[in-house]
Amino acid sequence: MSGHGHPESAGLAGFTAAYLVQQMADFKSGARKDAARMNAIAKDVSDEESRQAAEWFAALEPDAWTKVVETATVPETFVGQGRMRFVKPGGATEPIGNRIITVPQDVARARNRDPHSGFIAYVPTGSIAKGKALAESGGSGKTIACSICHGDAYHGLGNVPRLAGLHPIYIARQMYLFKDGTRNGVDAQLMKKPVARLTGEDILVLAAYFASLTP
Repeated sequence: MSGHGHPESAGLAGFTAAYLVQQMADFKSGARKDAARMNAIAKDVSDEESRQAAEWFAALEPDAWTKVVETATVPETFVGQGRMRFVKPGGATEPIGNRIITVPQDVARARNRDPHSGFIAYVPTGSIAKGKALAESGGSGKTIACSICHGDAYHGLGNVPRLAGLHPIYIARQMYLFKDGTRNGVDAQLMKKPVARLTGEDILVLAAYFASLTP
């Protein structure tokens, strides 16, 4: 296992063991919600098992897993096996709009859950530069500079997790969950204010920028 995850799940490689243990505890308590999978899984895992798994994932080295590509048009896609998005046969395209479209680099390997085959994330043209500007400046008070908590290269700071190189749709999903209160817990309280005034476009460009960085 690489620990890189898939677009519909989280990458785990290289986070601190303490951070991962806390997330499992939050899933177990219900403070962090993922009713489809993680809440039930966490309830069946002992604290010792959580610690052992966390230490194993923390020892893995993260590397580039998602290639972020800016574009105005994307292949037509559908959501299929494993809740992943795949390109429709036929080669038709459509405007990307205000979306992140993530597809496997190798469809066959992704269908088989190959832990060494990554993804391509299409984002609207200009997203990376806009995300960089917002992350660094805070958008004139809309939020705060992200490096204050996540480190200068967004590689994490202590038990504050890294953002660099994570799946962009995972990053976006977590910001929405912080905004609507679905994700709670100790660390979540630090994120409530920074995301409170972010728009959907803000979230998209931040996710695109962080995902484009070297983990």
